[in-house]
Amino acid sequence: MAATLLKVLNNRDQSLVGARVRRADTFWARFRGLMLAPELAEDEGLLISPCNSIHMMFMRFPIDAIFLDSGNCIRALYEKLRPWTGLSGWHRDVSSVLELKSGTIQKSGVRVNDTLRMEPIEC
Repeated sequence: MAATLLKVLNNRDQSLVGARVRRADTFWARFRGLMLAPELAEDEGLLISPCNSIHMMFMRFPIDAIFLDSGNCIRALYEKLRPWTGLSGWHRDVSSVLELKSGTIQKSGVRVNDTLRMEPIEC
């Protein structure tokens, strides 16, 4: 069976947020997240669901994090979370977190209250 990746677009302006986003929707995939992983390439990411906060322990590189509610509406943005010391707040109104290469939030222009669209890509 082929792995499913997601392409993530901003509904506001149809801009690309992530071209190759993996899902982490099992206990072990969410637990591991990006800990000890190599740095993300441009347009790569990880969608952790369910999730309402993150830490940067055992991370090797900074990331941007986009917190989404159940309708994929952006509720919080964290830019350049630092390895080992970065933390997000706990958000009771979110159901998932999109972790992306550091700088992606600024580059893509996403903002709070934008809604993201997830399109499956078969590979």
